[in-house]
Amino acid sequence: MIIKLLLFAIALLPTDKDVWPGFLGTGSGGFDPDTIPAKWSPSSVTWQKSLNGYGQSSPVIWGDRVFVTSVEGPSKERLVVSAYSLADGESLWQSNTKSTFLQKNSVYVSRAAPTPVLDKDGIYASFESGDVVALSFDGKERWKHSLTQKYGEPTNRFGHGASPIQDNESLFVLVDDPEGGYLVCMSKADGQVRWKTDRTGRQSWSSPAFVVADGEQQIVCSSSGSVDGYELATGTRLWSVDDVGGNTATTPTAMKEGVFLLGASPGRGGENSKLAKRSNGAMAVSRVGDNWKADFVWRCKSATTSFASPMTCGRFAFWINQVGAVYCVDTSTGDVLYTKRVKQSSWATPLAAADRVYFFGKDGLTSVIANGPEFKILHENKLWADDDPPVNNLPKGEEETEERRQAAGAFAKPTLYGVAAVNGHLVLRTGSQLFCIRK
Repeated sequence: MIIKLLLFAIALLPTDKDVWPGFLGTGSGGFDPDTIPAKWSPSSVTWQKSLNGYGQSSPVIWGDRVFVTSVEGPSKERLVVSAYSLADGESLWQSNTKSTFLQKNSVYVSRAAPTPVLDKDGIYASFESGDVVALSFDGKERWKHSLTQKYGEPTNRFGHGASPIQDNESLFVLVDDPEGGYLVCMSKADGQVRWKTDRTGRQSWSSPAFVVADGEQQIVCSSSGSVDGYELATGTRLWSVDDVGGNTATTPTAMKEGVFLLGASPGRGGENSKLAKRSNGAMAVSRVGDNWKADFVWRCKSATTSFASPMTCGRFAFWINQVGAVYCVDTSTGDVLYTKRVKQSSWATPLAAADRVYFFGKDGLTSVIANGPEFKILHENKLWADDDPPVNNLPKGEEETEERRQAAGAFAKPTLYGVAAVNGHLVLRTGSQLFCIRK
């Protein structure tokens, strides 16, 4: 009987193509592109769900369940993790945790920006307050810890945006801050800190990533003026490159073993223009004797990004910047094959699906283009009608400066922040809404 029960439990576990367990799908086994819809309209959305509060994180998926995070309250007092049925959007449970670092709920400061991670034991959610929470799949709290109480309050005036990454045993959380940040390794079993590596002060919101070089997995952080590689077991910094700039928001994207893509932005006012031109490209990590080194394989001086990270689809890599300019780059040479504009800029990183690349416009229009050396739009898909935008739970209250009042106006409309993809499903998220589309 015990053996039968174990076999039944194993049969219920999702396959690696039925999970999207972290930011940018890190840890997913991919999906069958033929099962993903290429064309949709507001009337063909499978289901839509209103969320409590507001969040800028991406959805994550484990089997038949979707999870999202958000914050609620005038000072983001409540940190919310919610679970929904992938089949029909039914609300399964909601967990509320008290924040240990209150900060005014404003469109000018991050709101539940880090994307959580999933494993077979449950969900691990990190918030800009410094609180890290582990929950079981039925929403019961396993543990919680406040990095803010342990290491000090953050001073980044725009908040924290880095998503955690995980291996089988540990959770890795990057906290960059103008007063000095750190990379920390936490036990997934109980949340205890295994190691902490201090970093120089900087203002950045980019997430760390795993890169395999010479058969060994490293943590790579591309963040406001440097790219650094760290050893998983100890947090020891293995190498660093500081001839970069404008790399404050995008995540390194693995291209092949030892090689990854970097994205950088000139900034809203062009303050990072000079170094950003030298910071978009492909970088390689290699071992030299007992030491490690990293350097650019090629640089793409014309390409720029904003919030969306660069990504690869076969022989081609793609960047998209804040005005919707798409750069298609040959991954072997770094040559730009074309530069064309889609109708909207993207917060979400593009999604590769064999012969298609999806650019998720911030205002709900997804441009699906052909994967190849020539620009060809296959479909332009609206998630909502222009005259009927979804509910957008913006913070209430007056902004205290003109700069922040302008920002509040810019975010009055819903923003499409993130996407998750598993066989047969696309799940998209605005600040206060969750959408599911099937083929």
